[in-house]
Amino acid sequence: MSTFIDLFLHLDTHLAELVGTYGPWIYGILFLIVFAETGLVVTPFLPGDSLLFAVGAMGAVGALDARIAATLLVVAAVLGDAVNYAVGRFVGPRVFRATAGEGLLDRALNRQHLARAHAFFEKYGGKAVVLGRFVPIVRTFVPFVAGAGSMTYAQFALYNVLGALAWVGVCLGAGYAFGNVPIVKDNFTLVALGIVAVSLLPMVFEIIKARRQAREASSGP
Repeated sequence: MSTFIDLFLHLDTHLAELVGTYGPWIYGILFLIVFAETGLVVTPFLPGDSLLFAVGAMGAVGALDARIAATLLVVAAVLGDAVNYAVGRFVGPRVFRATAGEGLLDRALNRQHLARAHAFFEKYGGKAVVLGRFVPIVRTFVPFVAGAGSMTYAQFALYNVLGALAWVGVCLGAGYAFGNVPIVKDNFTLVALGIVAVSLLPMVFEIIKARRQAREASSGP
């Protein structure tokens, strides 16, 4: 766990080391990380937003080709969500019907995360596939929920591509534009935590809103 925290908080340093060690193979490594975070419902903990930001920053100084990286990461994000949707279509209904703890797959999933993603999807519908890209953990579970629900693949595919373009474009573009500003570069740990905090704000607001509505309903006439 401590190794993962160190990786997340010093992602810029570790990414630079990987670039120096693996050279052009780094593009494949980045592809696999983004694909795993978006495509494997059991790996929601991977650092998607901060990774894209760090990749953009390295692209700005020429350590990586930003155009190649952006293209590959958009493809990885689209394919990841497509696989996640397919898994949700195949096993999702059984998982949602099952009692918590039943079966190997059910035990591998975090039911609280799954429930939050389901509520997010119910509230925003197809837009959740796009908006969910910017919310850690939710972005891993929303495609699974979409597959388990009534959304057709044609509908999902459109939102999937739009979401991938927006997510990679915003996060990588922000890193390209601001990642090497001295105050940002010297405080990457704070920036990484800030990215996560900002990403979680929509979910926090929804939780606060839901609790307020529940209190009002319980204290009603």
